[in-house]
Amino acid sequence: GAGCFDELLAGTTCKVTTINAAHDPNFGGISPEPIERNYGNSQRLLAKHPHDLCLVTDGDADRVGGMDGRGRYLSTHQLICLLLRHYIVNRKATGRVIKALTTTSMVDRMCEHYGLELVETGVGFKYICAEMLKGNVLLGFEESGGIGFPGHVPERDGILAGLMLLEMLAAEKKPLSTLLAGLAKQFGPHEYARIDTHFPLEKRGALMDFCKNQPPAKLLGSKLKDVKSYDGVKYVAENGSWLMLRGSGTEPILRIYAEARNQADAWKLLKLGVGITEKV
Repeated sequence: GAGCFDELLAGTTCKVTTINAAHDPNFGGISPEPIERNYGNSQRLLAKHPHDLCLVTDGDADRVGGMDGRGRYLSTHQLICLLLRHYIVNRKATGRVIKALTTTSMVDRMCEHYGLELVETGVGFKYICAEMLKGNVLLGFEESGGIGFPGHVPERDGILAGLMLLEMLAAEKKPLSTLLAGLAKQFGPHEYARIDTHFPLEKRGALMDFCKNQPPAKLLGSKLKDVKSYDGVKYVAENGSWLMLRGSGTEPILRIYAEARNQADAWKLLKLGVGITEKV
């Protein structure tokens, strides 16, 4: 994606500053994954030289991440919800919304509010692609920052996602902070957290069976509403909080995901998830 935004936005009123764009197989010693821990250099630059938005892509530019103009981290879940609202409110788009299991439940509330069909898939963009190929899709997305668009290739595209975020800012004429505050006010706060922990591959099956067959009665004091076990195991509470355990397909790594109304509660759920692993 190096240089793409410069070229695509040439001749517009948008001023582009590009960093970390050198063609380097080692990416300058920085991991190319668009997640917060890799943003340090860019955050320091933005603190000194504010912009309206910082778009971040990975090595092959199929995923998008971001920061606001002063270097504050934007989660992929926030970007997804901003884009979903933009497509519904500004572009007047309709269709099915496709999301992976590990994506924020704010999407569920938005779809319910706007009367849109929501399809939830396993983790991996190939599952979202399969739904996109069936047609009548508004957007498809996953927690890692992969977003697919209608009328385009049935794949994730970080460049197009970035352009759509810029289109959103142009249409709204409001700062990101105002748009995000509006989402939280309308659909409630949603705070996400995740940890990756070592867990033996040979015990993975037993853990998933335990999670499926012996779910907790409550999450954060709210009764359990649903247990989804078609890709890992996901617990969903009546208040919208959720906890999910899912193993890597190739490594002895267990990923634990959670979402709640605030970060403190999200981390309580992660602690609960770790406790579950210790019972097997």
